Amino acid sequence: MSGSAPGAKSSPEQPWPVRVVSDQIAAWIHRLGAVWVEGQITQLSLRPGTRTTFLTLRDPSVDNSLTLTCPPRLISEAPVPVTEGSRVVIRGTPRFYTGRGSLSLQVSEIRPVGVGELLARIERLKQALSAEGLFDPRLKRPLPFLPACVGLITGRASAAERDVVEVARGRWPDVRFAVRNTAVQGVSAVPQILDALAELDADPVVDVIILARGGGSVEDLLPFSDEALIRAISTCRTPVVSAIGHEPDSPLSDLVADLRAATPTDAAKRVVPDVVEERRRIAEARARTARALRAWVDREQHQLTAVRSRPCMANPHGLVDSRAEIVAEALRAARRDITRIIDSESTSLGHLSARLTTLGPAATLARGYAVVQSVAGPNDGRVVSSIADAPPGSQLRIRVADGALSAAVLGATPAAGRPTRAPDPDPTSPTSPTSEEQS
Repeated sequence: MSGSAPGAKSSPEQPWPVRVVSDQIAAWIHRLGAVWVEGQITQLSLRPGTRTTFLTLRDPSVDNSLTLTCPPRLISEAPVPVTEGSRVVIRGTPRFYTGRGSLSLQVSEIRPVGVGELLARIERLKQALSAEGLFDPRLKRPLPFLPACVGLITGRASAAERDVVEVARGRWPDVRFAVRNTAVQGVSAVPQILDALAELDADPVVDVIILARGGGSVEDLLPFSDEALIRAISTCRTPVVSAIGHEPDSPLSDLVADLRAATPTDAAKRVVPDVVEERRRIAEARARTARALRAWVDREQHQLTAVRSRPCMANPHGLVDSRAEIVAEALRAARRDITRIIDSESTSLGHLSARLTTLGPAATLARGYAVVQSVAGPNDGRVVSSIADAPPGSQLRIRVADGALSAAVLGATPAAGRPTRAPDPDPTSPTSPTSEEQS
């Protein structure tokens, strides 16, 4: 029903009228009250004779904006001229216009943000990011020696782009560029730069990224001190070179980048090596290497010549030849000594053999002597040295020079003047005296 109360629930059968919804939205928005908002003015519609001025306030970091309305006197009586691009802080009250369903901030006060305030804010942001470690030199990544492709983020048809490309190709003609043209100042600069940076960082072909601009005022360089951009640079996997070209007040991108270049031309020189200089260095290195190699070969050749000139190397057999006669004489002396020793020992052996032959039993037997041995009885094989050893009837074996004789004792005649030794007792005889009886 079109006349439903605002507190009633809406449904397909009982929808709210547009005016009711608009009134509800307006009531909720008007409860917010006055707020302070900072941004950058992108549109300013100031027409003479009108009672309301319309402005668009944009967030410099993202693509968000609000519509503002204010009396013209706030613009004309401002202590600092307010124009498009100005950074301002405004105090306004949200208003929802039910007639056309639009939202705007009704401005009651405008405070332009001056250069001093901007620099103070940048300094505060710098200290905060530094405390987080974003500017730590240990996080800086080295640049590739010879990048195959260089990513370049700069303004369209700008002098910075021309300087980087021309200088780089003059130094190394084969270098390739992936250029992304973006706004480098104003409210749309940060979002466009962030998109281009993310695109180049995701490209595996790009080896290094140059962020270039040819300097400018503090206000113009504000995008390069934006917190969102600083954090994006710190998270890039690809090395980033900041070449903003503003010496007095360095933007924060110079601190977080892996390399800070004074100008875009300086960035090209530091990113791309000079082919002429590199060829000169290569030529010098080759010349030094060749000289060192030749010096080494000459030195080794000289040492080899010195070694070959030594007598032992000039005539290797000379040492052997000079010692051959000494070896031969030593051999002859050894043979003489050995022969003399053998002859002397042979003579001594002959003498000993002759003496042994003379003193041996065979020589004695040859002279007519005989060896008499008992044959039977307990003294079988014993040499008879006394008549007592062979009583009559004893069997004897008589050994002469050419054989042996068997004989028996018929009798015994003792030698004159010599006592007859009693025969040895038979140890097996039962009548043999014991040692006690003999004693």
